[in-house]
Amino acid sequence: MSLFEKLNKIDVNKHKKKKGQFDYLSWPLAIQELLKVCPDATWEVHEYSNEDGLVAPYMTTNAGCFVRVSVTCEDVTRSQVHPVTDNRNQTIAQPTAQDINTSIQRCLAKAIALHGLGLYIFAGEDLPEPDALNSKQRGELLAVVKKLNNKSLETDILHKASTLKINVRNFDVSIEKLNEMIKDKEKK
Repeated sequence: MSLFEKLNKIDVNKHKKKKGQFDYLSWPLAIQELLKVCPDATWEVHEYSNEDGLVAPYMTTNAGCFVRVSVTCEDVTRSQVHPVTDNRNQTIAQPTAQDINTSIQRCLAKAIALHGLGLYIFAGEDLPEPDALNSKQRGELLAVVKKLNNKSLETDILHKASTLKINVRNFDVSIEKLNEMIKDKEKK
């Protein structure tokens, strides 16, 4: 059995975390599980020279900042490049040291996944995250739900908007359903 097959069979679902609508594998747990199977595994955070000649663990491009991590297991090296993003997966124009560190750790977990560990977790990650409602849409949503005079429903709707379960893609349908609820309530 290949190392990939061994790592790919490990169930890491109990270690999954959620970021927006996506699941991810926490980097310390990815390392822990990797080293159980491949104790000689190594990794490298790639460094880049900036325009001032200083070396940094990220590169800056017109599209944003990126980090790169390579993981070597049993003489096989796999690399992952990861953008420096915020908690909504949006590129950060002026990242802090913490933003860069967070992206390096995410990149490390993904580079480990390329060897098989938890690769299935990232399967849907290339799907774009839906856009959050703008303030006008949030106001409209809140105004409609308030007409139902149901605090529990209002809380639920606001939570769904903040977690992007209600987003720009399904905003019109959400408003439509709430308006139907209002009509049903008025009929009674």
